[in-house]
Amino acid sequence: MAFDIPSLKDQVHPDEWQLRLDLAACYRLVALYGWSDLVFTHISAKLPESVTGGQDQFLINPYGLMFDEITASSLVKVDMQCNKLHDSPFPVNPAGFVIHSAVHEVRHDAGCVLHTHTRAGVAVSAQQHGVLPISQQSTFVLASLAYHGYEGVAIRDDEKTRLQADLGDANYLMLRNHGLLTVGKTIADAFLSMYTFENTCRIQVDALAGQSGAQDLTAVNPKILDGVAHASRVQTGGLGGQFVWPSLLRKLERESPGYAA
Repeated sequence: MAFDIPSLKDQVHPDEWQLRLDLAACYRLVALYGWSDLVFTHISAKLPESVTGGQDQFLINPYGLMFDEITASSLVKVDMQCNKLHDSPFPVNPAGFVIHSAVHEVRHDAGCVLHTHTRAGVAVSAQQHGVLPISQQSTFVLASLAYHGYEGVAIRDDEKTRLQADLGDANYLMLRNHGLLTVGKTIADAFLSMYTFENTCRIQVDALAGQSGAQDLTAVNPKILDGVAHASRVQTGGLGGQFVWPSLLRKLERESPGYAA
């Protein structure tokens, strides 16, 4: 890494440092899996009350750094208006925080909001039928999926109320003509949800390639969707994203070390 960034490990609350480690890891994993869009899009994580005393504060990427350059100490602490709350040599992007602040404002269970502009995600967001029930992955997404219509680049505060209404209590949001968004209680949950969401879209794009339309594909029996929540708990032992997170961190240490600086 070309930047000389002093470590914040001994300058912040231990709970904040752990969140910084997990969020920096998440950014690196998003890059590793090919979901990043240069320096654009964001992943936000809400700081716990043990750190903030009840104030709404978040960690977000230093604007201008590639996702595979981000470290725990380079992450920027901001308020709901994306104002920096500590000294940092890096700028932040208030316009890019509009979507995230909208979600955090109404979803108090949202420990992490992850947004991507992947090729497959945008492709499916442009398909009128949206996500099709044609894969095991899609059943998990469809169990908690919402859609939000495209209103141009998301920089206007007045769009927030419509996005909030569209999201409701869903954990997967397809932003039409734009990309994908997941909401998780933890960073690990949001990442695992995005992994499932992205693969759902990739499978759908592949399945539709060479076909005349969705009518040529085999759909999952709608009754199966009713048992998805139970199946998910069984698959992860009730731990959600935390079940797979340690193995992802080991992968990151092998392939993109340095995030913990």
